[in-house]
Amino acid sequence: MNDPHDPHLRALSFATAGDSEELARAELYGLLAGLWLAPPDEALLQQFRVAVTAAPQPGGHLEAPWGELVAALRATTVAEAAAEHEALFHGVGRPEVFAYGSFYLSGFLNEKPLAALRSDLAALGLGRDEGRLETEDHVAFVFEVMRWLIAGDDPAACNLEQQRRFFRDHVQTWVAGLCDAVEAHPRAATWRALAGFTRAFVEVETQAFDLLET
Repeated sequence: MNDPHDPHLRALSFATAGDSEELARAELYGLLAGLWLAPPDEALLQQFRVAVTAAPQPGGHLEAPWGELVAALRATTVAEAAAEHEALFHGVGRPEVFAYGSFYLSGFLNEKPLAALRSDLAALGLGRDEGRLETEDHVAFVFEVMRWLIAGDDPAACNLEQQRRFFRDHVQTWVAGLCDAVEAHPRAATWRALAGFTRAFVEVETQAFDLLET
């Protein structure tokens, strides 16, 4: 168990809505959502090659895993990343790695955790795009919801208390299990680095929400 008083684990602090720190949190959730959903295109890889160097919080808990993610994205190509994503999350029949919360919470897809998530999303006025194949408990979907709860313009839903509730119920409960599965897979390279950064980011968020309750 991480020490809640470790200053490195408080690398991200909560600020007022519209604050640059909150926008940075939202952008990180958006980046993670995109990378878990689909392999990066050339435009994104090029951004990492030429522009992205600084960690979200230099000297903090995210610095080393961020550096590993940047290095992995700089080392891969569009074709290599697409092949890795296919090998891990798609393929014929059962995927090697499931990216759905229900699997980690119940051992099966489309089970009670998904129903609970849908109920909470409905209360927030959110729903699934019928054009998407992924169900709402896909890691990319829950990260995108977190991004909206941080940066959205509906104060009734987009506030710190809703962030805390959603994170506690639908992110903290299972994302580490996904990271474990990816890091253990022999084909994982870029997504091993993504899993490492995701784990560290969730740890930071967990500690920050813990501090709200003390």
